[in-house]
Amino acid sequence: MQPLTQLDARGVPLPAEDIDTDQILPARFMHARRIDYGKYFFHDARADASFILNQPGYVGAQVLVVGPNFGCGSSREQAVHTLADFGIRAIVGTTFGDIFFTNCLKNGVLPIRADANFVGRLLSSVANRPEGHVQIDLIKQVVAAPDGDHVSFEIDAFQKEALVGGLDEINMTLRYAADIDAYERANGIR
Repeated sequence: MQPLTQLDARGVPLPAEDIDTDQILPARFMHARRIDYGKYFFHDARADASFILNQPGYVGAQVLVVGPNFGCGSSREQAVHTLADFGIRAIVGTTFGDIFFTNCLKNGVLPIRADANFVGRLLSSVANRPEGHVQIDLIKQVVAAPDGDHVSFEIDAFQKEALVGGLDEINMTLRYAADIDAYERANGIR
């Protein structure tokens, strides 16, 4: 995973409620090899030239600003893989599907829960100013709209450490390899 400390990037407004993992990644692509997996990101919606992700002002965006219950539905981790491979580093919304939220954290995508008033203002801001950037400071746990409006957000300390270090759960565990080896030797496990 790529480390994430700060992000200053375009945001894409996706205000619809209940966008499920099958919309993010249609099921027929779930078993494709993870090579350029980003091409499947909102595949069916992107077939419509007017879809927001096809608009020139949002090309290269790395932040999604979403409506309530984003990522609901199935537990498929591949939906997050398409986000990451498309270049999305963070998602700002009020609520997320629980398993989707956890899968984001495990795959280097920062899901930020913010209050509905801020998310509403942020949705309007990125819709009206596609060139405007959303700024995220993971160290300080602050997200700011293009107009400077900002809020703090919460994140689990372990998940924050993993994202800042660019470490998945295996890498986090391997940092303790010497301690694990010493424990096993001391207790006759090896």
